[in-house]
Amino acid sequence: MRYHLMKELEAYEGQADEMKFIPDVLHLLNTKENCFYRDCFDPGHITGSALLINATSDKVLLNHHKIFDKWMNFGGHADGQEDIKAVAWRETIEESGIQDINFFKQGIFDIDIHLVPENSHKKEKAHFHYDIKFLLQANTEEFHLSDESVDLKWCSYEQAQELVQNDQPMKRVLSKWHNLSL
Repeated sequence: MRYHLMKELEAYEGQADEMKFIPDVLHLLNTKENCFYRDCFDPGHITGSALLINATSDKVLLNHHKIFDKWMNFGGHADGQEDIKAVAWRETIEESGIQDINFFKQGIFDIDIHLVPENSHKKEKAHFHYDIKFLLQANTEEFHLSDESVDLKWCSYEQAQELVQNDQPMKRVLSKWHNLSL
């Protein structure tokens, strides 16, 4: 699966501000055998995430994350699983409570590397998440709040842009979804 992900990354064509991350993600995959585990802190680890849209593609479900205290998409740690697409799917189901989810777009939807601050409660030093994002679609809008969230909310593009405030990577992802649905 690692080799498959590397090939997908090499073939990926995204926006300039995310393309700059590909060499670093490939370097991590080539040099850190444990890069799919959450205890790989130097410099960080691979995570899988997804933007979840509704059946008519006109709303996105955002997650007000408890730890990060901001509105964002779903996602999380691979915990050793190298099929990062499956990680994104699993995390989205766990965090949204929605079981009836499909891939809207089969390949990678976005790439981002972002700093995760130190968490003394979890005994984690500051590190980077090398995040591979996918686009998923729910066949229902009935969700269930998980322990990881303060709130979940279906939003129009405009509402979502307002909620994510100055989070430029999230603004980019939302714009990419919006451009697909035009």
